Amino acid sequence: MVLIVVAVCLCVGYILKHLVPTDKINPFIPLIMAVLGIFMNVWISGFKITPEILLGGMISGLASTGLYEAFKQFIEKK
Repeated sequence: MVLIVVAVCLCVGYILKHLVPTDKINPFIPLIMAVLGIFMNVWISGFKITPEILLGGMISGLASTGLYEAFKQFIEKK
């Protein structure tokens, strides 16, 4: 995982979740974060495209959605 990609995707996912008030975008947030993670990781690596860079970006983007959900459940737990 690339921490900067996780952090950026976490912020963008949070903004998307709260900017669009309907549940229509919720199923697409993991997909959007995976694509954003790939783009960010390719950009950070100097626009080199290798399977490791693609997979690292995808995992980092998807990890941000899992991190958001874990944090949300931790906060809401009483």
